[in-house]
Amino acid sequence: MNSLSEAAKDPAVTQPVDQAPANPAATDDMLPTQPVGYWSGLAHSVVTGHLRDAMARIDTTQPQYWVLNRVHGGPTAPSREEVVSQLTPLADGPHDIARVVDQLLHRGWLRTDDGQRLLLTDAGEAARVRLRDLVTELRAVVHEGISDEEYVAALKVLRRMIANVEAAKGA
Repeated sequence: MNSLSEAAKDPAVTQPVDQAPANPAATDDMLPTQPVGYWSGLAHSVVTGHLRDAMARIDTTQPQYWVLNRVHGGPTAPSREEVVSQLTPLADGPHDIARVVDQLLHRGWLRTDDGQRLLLTDAGEAARVRLRDLVTELRAVVHEGISDEEYVAALKVLRRMIANVEAAKGA
């Protein structure tokens, strides 16, 4: 093929797609031109907001749930520093997780042992279970009408896009 017009005639050659502006009312045939950043950002905002609103109604936060799960989930009790280090990338700011640990200690949902390792109290475990049940209910709402196969396919696409961008940065 010697020219761009010849390549355009070859169905095996993928042509670049013009990026359309974000359009919440885009029809299915318009979706290939929609910006993934807009849609993934909107999904994050809507789902996270829904989750955080539901948790606020029972006087808890999503970061509190993260900390309770992390303290519960390991083979050994973690230190404060380990919890902060592991969860800070998920948080809204660099000091949020440390504050949450303080809140949970004050609330009596966490305690420290003699080695300054974090442990759940009975009240903390009860809260973790209550939050897990709430999150399970909320997940069902978010996933309604979406098969496991569709969900996995969507996540694989997002993972691939992330890998593509990371590879392009390294190139």
